[in-house]
Amino acid sequence: MLLRSCHLEPAVAVTVFVTALAVAAGRGAAGSAAVAAAVLAGQLSVGWCNDAVDARRDTACGRRDKPVATGELAPRAAAVAAGAALALCVPLSLLSGAAAGVAHLAGMVAAGWAYNLVFKHTVLSPLPYAVGFGSLPAFVTLGLPSPSWPAWWAVTAGALLGVGAHLVNVLPDIEDDLAAGVRGLPQRLGRPACRWLAPFVTVAAVGVVVAGPPGAVTLPGRVLAAAAAIVAAAGTAVPAGGRSRWPFRASIVVAGLAVAQLLLRGADMA
Repeated sequence: MLLRSCHLEPAVAVTVFVTALAVAAGRGAAGSAAVAAAVLAGQLSVGWCNDAVDARRDTACGRRDKPVATGELAPRAAAVAAGAALALCVPLSLLSGAAAGVAHLAGMVAAGWAYNLVFKHTVLSPLPYAVGFGSLPAFVTLGLPSPSWPAWWAVTAGALLGVGAHLVNVLPDIEDDLAAGVRGLPQRLGRPACRWLAPFVTVAAVGVVVAGPPGAVTLPGRVLAAAAAIVAAAGTAVPAGGRSRWPFRASIVVAGLAVAQLLLRGADMA
């Protein structure tokens, strides 16, 4: 039940993406493994925290996909798991060095918890996603043998991908959220606006990754940007409604394309 409650799909996706960034930037096998362990622990803590905080709302909305809402898992159990994963995340993050560890804990992890506890209900709901995902390149580059701040385009692309993920992640549940009094920015904008805004934001992130690094834009970069636009449009704009997860999965694919470009230009990220 704990595994079903941890939001495993996004947790694994974020972990794989950041680990790939670490490999591309030159963190080596041990450093990349440390990054993977820290990011996974942080994402698990955020996922369990989310289900524990939203237990009452999810139960009222009849969410059958969440063990806490169906009564299969006690909210307290999810809260304890979240706290344990958070405690484990601290030393795992610091394995990459003090500066990198602080960047991860004060960026991605703190932002995730802040969203669950505070920002989810406000017009500033995209802010934790922008801060969290934007801080991930810093976690990677500050842990290099010669630590450095990441390039502007890596931070900007990360922030845009985070905002896009937020938009499409809440898209299937907008009506339930509004009924439960959750009024983040996507809920205030409404389903039609979010369905079109989400692909624009994620494709903009890919555009920054393609055009931002030094040097001319290559043919593979242009092809990648075009593929991202097609995937985002197909996954986010086409499905008509309901609890479709395809918009979220499309954002994962687009993020993967962004990471693919980062892998090609990983040496330029630091």
